[in-house]
Order: sequence, then structure tokens, then C-alpha cells
Amino acid sequence: MKKLAGIKDLLAAVQSRLDDPTVGLTGLHGELVQSRLKVLEKIEGGVTGLREENREIRRRQDRMISDLNDTRGELRQLLGLVDVLRSSAPPRTPGESTPAPSGEAEQPPGPEAGYGLTASAEARTPASTDTDHQGEVMENTEHPPQPEDSAQEQDPALKNAIEAAYQGTGTSVDQPSAVPPQASAGVDDPRIAHGVLLLKGAGVASVELIAHRDTWEWLAALAAGHSHFRTPPSVEDIKEGREGRVQTVLSGRSLIALLIELWNTRSTAAPLQSDWALATMTYNRIAAELTDAAGQGQTIRIVLDDGYPQESSD
Repeated sequence: MKKLAGIKDLLAAVQSRLDDPTVGLTGLHGELVQSRLKVLEKIEGGVTGLREENREIRRRQDRMISDLNDTRGELRQLLGLVDVLRSSAPPRTPGESTPAPSGEAEQPPGPEAGYGLTASAEARTPASTDTDHQGEVMENTEHPPQPEDSAQEQDPALKNAIEAAYQGTGTSVDQPSAVPPQASAGVDDPRIAHGVLLLKGAGVASVELIAHRDTWEWLAALAAGHSHFRTPPSVEDIKEGREGRVQTVLSGRSLIALLIELWNTRSTAAPLQSDWALATMTYNRIAAELTDAAGQGQTIRIVLDDGYPQESSD
């Protein structure tokens, strides 16, 4: 009983200690509440600062994009004026060679000469391959309208020539023509050939594109800045055959946007460089497939793969 009485005295001392509002459970609870409030206050202050910084970064980014678009439009207008001056220059006499501009080597005619695809009148600054919006996963959103070349907008003669050449390329359904547009229409202006190709692409519902994934990513980044390009809903890996190839489907609207970007990049890129080679090859491959289109509603298939055929097993 004495031991129990001693234990009871000890428990009474502990109980009085716990009931003390300064050092007991009540005091501990108050300290926890104060600490929690301080932590929440610190977090809210930090989050508010980060939000303000994020808003400022977005405002700066919007200003930079606006300035870049303005600069891009001015460069296009200047290049359009240069092309107008070139077109108004007196014609060359037979045997006369055009002097190459200073600092540039004279470029020999490439495979695209068969299609009359030389320097572009729609030349502009090449589309940036800096995939800043790769972080945005290149969403299928509306792009800001791009200023077109004012000289071409105010040139009804060029539009009429393109429409006349396009109507002159029409052949019977039974005998599709494989002749380049300007050859069948009797034109030599590469702008007319390019315009005919755009009209043929506008009449296409969809095209099937097969290429390596690296090539497709370059094409998608090139055309992403055009207001009429739409990212395909799916890009599928081809399991059979060579690894790394992908297959996707482009609408006619996206196809003409890609053609315009390829035309501009090929015209402005330095010769014997990767952008020039990719743009020229892809443009000519698409031009060949569109030229052979018979107008029977068949799906056009563009294959960017010139590898060896697969060996058949015995």
C-alpha cells in the first residue's frame, strides 16, 4: 500500500505538470498552432513571389514573340521587293550568265531543275527549328496570322497565270500525266510551277507520309509556325522492316503549309547544307507524287526512304 501511495503521488505530480497551461499539453498545442501559421505564411509569401515572376516572364515572352513576328514580316516584305526588282529586270540574252552575288558561289542546277524549282519569289526567313514550344508538346492550337508577301498579293497577273497553268495541266482520268506542271502549261516561271503545286495540294483530302522519326520531327518543326499547319493526331511507329520509321497522315491544308515552308527554306538556306538538302529532296518528292495524282480519290503516299529493298528469304 505504501508503494501504491508513492506511485499515486508521482502520478499526481505528472498530472499537475500536464495540466499546466504553460508547459503542459495546452502549451504544446499552442506552440504547434503558432508554428503552423508561420510556415503557412512563409509558403504563401513564396508562392506569391513566384506567381509575380511567372507573370513577368510571360509578359516578356509575349513581347519577344510580337517583336519577332514584326521583324519576320518586315524581312518578308523586303525579300518580296527584291524579287519584284528581279522580275522587272531586263531579260538575259542567250548565252549570258547571271553573275553570282558576292560571297556566294554559283550553284549548279540540281535535280529540281526538271520541275523548274529554282530560287523562290516567296523567299523569306527560314522557319526556326528552335522548338521552344516542344515543351508545350506542339499543341494543335491556332497560330497567329502571318503576313503574306505583299508584292504577290498585289500581282493579279501572277495569280491568273497560275490558275491558267493549273487548268491547263488537267488530263483525262484514264491517262494521268506525269509531266511537270510548267512543262505541260508552257511556263518557265518557277513561281507558277510552285503555285500550281499548291493548288494541286489544296485539292487533296489527305496524304500518307512515311519517313524516319528524325526527318518527321524536322518537318513538323519547320511547318509548325505556319498558320495552316495542323499537327497530325497520331504518329505511329512502323514495326515491320527497318527500325525508326514512322507513318502519319497530313491533310491537304497541312500539306500546302509544308510545301510553302519547304519552298522558303530551300530558297533561303545555304547550298550544300542539311536544311537545303532536306527541303529540296522532300519538296521534289511531294511534287512528283502530286504531279502523278489522277484525281480518282486515291490516297497519295509519300515515302522518304530510298534504302535497299528487303531481301526475301528462301
